[in-house]
Amino acid sequence: MATHSFSLLSIQSLTSNSSNRQSYNSYTLTHKYCKILATSFTGGKLLIRPQNLNVFSLKRRHSTVATVAFSLPTAKPERASSEKQPKWSARAIKAFTMGELEARKLKYPNTGTEALLMGILVEGTSLAAKFLRANSVTLLKVRDETVKLLGKSDMYFFSPEHPPLTEPAQRALDWAVDEKLKSGESGEITIAHLVLGIWSEKESAGHKIMATLGFDDDKAKELAKSMDKDIEMSYK
Repeated sequence: MATHSFSLLSIQSLTSNSSNRQSYNSYTLTHKYCKILATSFTGGKLLIRPQNLNVFSLKRRHSTVATVAFSLPTAKPERASSEKQPKWSARAIKAFTMGELEARKLKYPNTGTEALLMGILVEGTSLAAKFLRANSVTLLKVRDETVKLLGKSDMYFFSPEHPPLTEPAQRALDWAVDEKLKSGESGEITIAHLVLGIWSEKESAGHKIMATLGFDDDKAKELAKSMDKDIEMSYK
């Protein structure tokens, strides 16, 4: 029976670039790993013979680490470069991102207060989101009320990847930052700040939807009591 043979060439696998270089590990392919493989194509045998015992080498390098700035858009340029400006919590950043996604799902050209409200409920793990759900402000209800209030978009319209904020939505974000600064408290800007920022925009779609679902000033005051934290830590 015919025997076919070929030689293995040196192969290098390179991972992501980094400024730090590391010495590479060499993996030796020895004769004991050579096998005769039966092939179904020719009915013959395939014999693998390495020409060089040090043919495989792998260079490993550190991956580049990306830094994420915990901030959201602001209409006040002086804040963008201010190191003293409080940072948004990770949950608030996620809620904002989910809000953009909700605006895209509804094919809206902008991210409004109603989309921010839906993003808060999609994120769902914060004290503010739990408070809203406990008071009948749920994601499905907000979506339904949004369509009733703003209507459906053209089915052939495609929202931009990051739908720009409406003016009320931008003011809601800035209100949240202002309130955090006024409090003088340390820590992050939370989702509760964002909810109350939406509520402060009386003529916005988000405020009207919350009011329709039973949210009022008394509930806003109750939510404000836990404004400086996104979650309740429990060690039971």
